[in-house]
Amino acid sequence: MKILIAATPLTGHVNPLLAVGRVAAARGDDVLVLSDALFRETIAAAGLRFTAYADNGSATFRETELPAGPERYRREFERRFIDPMPDQAAVLRRLIAEEAPDVIVAGSMFLGVLPLLLDPAPRPPIVTVNVSFLFLDRPDHAPVGLGLPPARDRTERVRYAALKAGMDAAFTNPVRAYTDGQLARLDLPPLPASLPHSIVVLPDLFLQPTVPGFEYDYGALPPGLRFIGLLQPPTPPAPPPDWWPELEAANAAGKPVVLVTQGTLANADLGELVEPTLAALADRDDLLVLATTGGRPVTALRGPIPANTRVSSFLPFRDLLPRVSVLVTNGGYGSVSQALAAGVPIVSAGLTEDKAEVNARVGWSGAGINLATNTPSPDALREAVARVLAEPAFRQRAGALQAAFVSRDAVAGILMAIDDLARSGPVRSGGAGLAVPLARSA
Repeated sequence: MKILIAATPLTGHVNPLLAVGRVAAARGDDVLVLSDALFRETIAAAGLRFTAYADNGSATFRETELPAGPERYRREFERRFIDPMPDQAAVLRRLIAEEAPDVIVAGSMFLGVLPLLLDPAPRPPIVTVNVSFLFLDRPDHAPVGLGLPPARDRTERVRYAALKAGMDAAFTNPVRAYTDGQLARLDLPPLPASLPHSIVVLPDLFLQPTVPGFEYDYGALPPGLRFIGLLQPPTPPAPPPDWWPELEAANAAGKPVVLVTQGTLANADLGELVEPTLAALADRDDLLVLATTGGRPVTALRGPIPANTRVSSFLPFRDLLPRVSVLVTNGGYGSVSQALAAGVPIVSAGLTEDKAEVNARVGWSGAGINLATNTPSPDALREAVARVLAEPAFRQRAGALQAAFVSRDAVAGILMAIDDLARSGPVRSGGAGLAVPLARSA
């Protein structure tokens, strides 16, 4: 089978898809990965074929001239994900002609698949693998993005509807109009719904890498949506840090271990979370505190490193998380998912990108504490970590989610989905993107 993988050039978006690509290649499939040239070596190291499109820095664009708020977030979203869409679609069409893939597997923010999904021309089946929370429109009318838990009563539903009207006016509707404008220039119809909802319902299959217990109740789900559990990113070969024996000794002695991370994207200012966490726990001789700078040099941390703390640029989460007592995170979806799959409770603090929604689910699920801020104080962090360590309910709930993750094999589920779709052969999109096999098309 020939599989074309399309990945937005961000570490948290590329790595889950590489996990799929490596397993598919290991069973004999021909896998080609499309992303920006920045990831050429990463993809080659995974043993996969690579081809590039020019992202030109869109994926990491940050708006510096506007203050924090809907206008800034809208501009960042448009620049990062919508502006590259026409070029991505053109490259996909060229690769379809040249490579004749049996199926396309795309990350959810690789919007270059949308023109193919709205075009009635024949195409390979398309599987979208989500890299974030499930962003369907909410039945309780809560706006997507503000991090609101499910409404508990009519009063909250009314309040949520008012907030949604404001969010629609400031963000959702302008983003949809901007996307529709790009599609119109390609002579394609507009989206059938808001952009986030369309991303979920248009693909032939939409795979959500979590378990139902970490998602809200949306009522009737789209027929192509499947929960697949943890999509574990590949662990790059690297020796463990020199302090690893200290970690093993702490585990053997029953000493709690706290891990703090700001991920690989929202880590330009480690003073938002990593530094205040280290300060909050500096006097806790009963803890071993581990910190990662997400690829930045360790010297990016300002101030002295506390005696109870060990720091590395990268850490092998797959091996590390089963040894951790609490994860302190700004809410990267991959890190949160890996922690819950390992049964690790969480203290979260972050509102940028998708983090308000991810962190709201941390608090709602009972598996951790959501501090609901970009800049938590050392006092707030100290109290939250102490609570999660002291109150068994957090670890119990994280353990229940761990059991749910264990029951699902994400890679096997994806490969089964790919095989099922590939057997159907080329399809064409009809109506609002509903795909039908080409042989049965008019």
